[in-house]
Amino acid sequence: MRKIVIVLTTCLSLLYSYNSRAQDITGLRTDTIKMRLDSAENIFVRKNFTLLAQRYNIDAQKALVLQAKLFPNPTFSFGTPLYQTATHKYFPMGKEGEISMGLSQVIMLANKHNKQLKIAQSNAELSEYQFYDLLRTLKHTLRSDFFNIHYLMQSAKVYQTEIDGLQRMSDAFDQQKGKGYVSEKEVVRIKAQLYSLQSEFNDLQQQIEGLESEMRLLLQTPSIVVVPEVNEQNIDVLNAQQYPIAKLIDTAYTERPDLKIAGLNTKISTLNLQLQKAMAVPDVTLQMNYDQQGSYIHNLATVGFSIDLPFLNRNQGNIKSARATVKQNEAGYLAAKAGVDEQIFNALQRAMENSELLQKRDPSFDRDFDRLSDEVLKNYRSRNMSMLDFLDFYDSYKENKVQTETLKYNRLSAFEDLNFYTGTDLFPLK
Repeated sequence: MRKIVIVLTTCLSLLYSYNSRAQDITGLRTDTIKMRLDSAENIFVRKNFTLLAQRYNIDAQKALVLQAKLFPNPTFSFGTPLYQTATHKYFPMGKEGEISMGLSQVIMLANKHNKQLKIAQSNAELSEYQFYDLLRTLKHTLRSDFFNIHYLMQSAKVYQTEIDGLQRMSDAFDQQKGKGYVSEKEVVRIKAQLYSLQSEFNDLQQQIEGLESEMRLLLQTPSIVVVPEVNEQNIDVLNAQQYPIAKLIDTAYTERPDLKIAGLNTKISTLNLQLQKAMAVPDVTLQMNYDQQGSYIHNLATVGFSIDLPFLNRNQGNIKSARATVKQNEAGYLAAKAGVDEQIFNALQRAMENSELLQKRDPSFDRDFDRLSDEVLKNYRSRNMSMLDFLDFYDSYKENKVQTETLKYNRLSAFEDLNFYTGTDLFPLK
């Protein structure tokens, strides 16, 4: 009897442990939070690990500026005999001993020190621009995901409404099965439509979940599902013709950190070319030496210098490589500017086209569609409408609502791209 109790207790403990783990797994992401865009951006700036890593890179580059300001250390040398055979002494000192000492200091010529310092300072500045460019890129991803989730959720509501209506109808048909009130063909057709909507809805949900996953990585909030709160009125008043394209391009040339990076790379490569030319000039090493008894006189003190003779190696390869890098970075900068022109033109064109499409839509059309959707369902249940007309309306209603939300997102996405391509918030999105 005791063994049976022990076995039962063990089984119950294992079952409880399994259920607890299962609840932990299924409850990982049960927190759903409504969030505005500014709140999401604040969390992102404070918690994103990628931004934090780039901030440390800025500190590292600034430390290298401090290092570049330092001059080479002097070199001190000391020598004495290990063993003197005449006196049989180890490390002999004094009158019967011998010591030699030397002190040397490298003197950098051709202004190498200042050139190296300028390169370190430019690299520190480059790391800051890289941080701002990373911030701009990740914020664009965050904002795009935020708005995309919002409009996909609006489409999901349409699917859910139609699925709920068809599910109730399918359940009612199942209850009437075999009574002759509804044909089997009609039951099958309704269920086929229901299953089709459920499959499309599942695909839509997976798309939303993928965007939610990416947003959680950006916000570093693994247990939260974000429901975006979007002010549609602020978005509706956005005007693609508010700024001429010349102003947008000029703003991008001034503000975009990736263009500043391209320009700074050209500057750094030019500074490196100057440094490589300076490296062709050898440095001078000043020397002071003292020898107690090892030279032609006792207590010999000497001064002198040493310098490489640049007969064979005049740093030709590094100079040639640095000159080619300058040309490469200059071409890269021009290519980046050309890309900016095309990006802004394309985004502005998309914003204008999508805005025009939305303006052409009759505002009462969607309201009438929403009102008719419930009436159509009631009429079909009352057998005042044929199945084909009912399904045709349901398809049309779904397609219209999904296309409307897609069009709204495409329009907003074009404005968000304009902000991204200009490097500013000329078109505030909330």
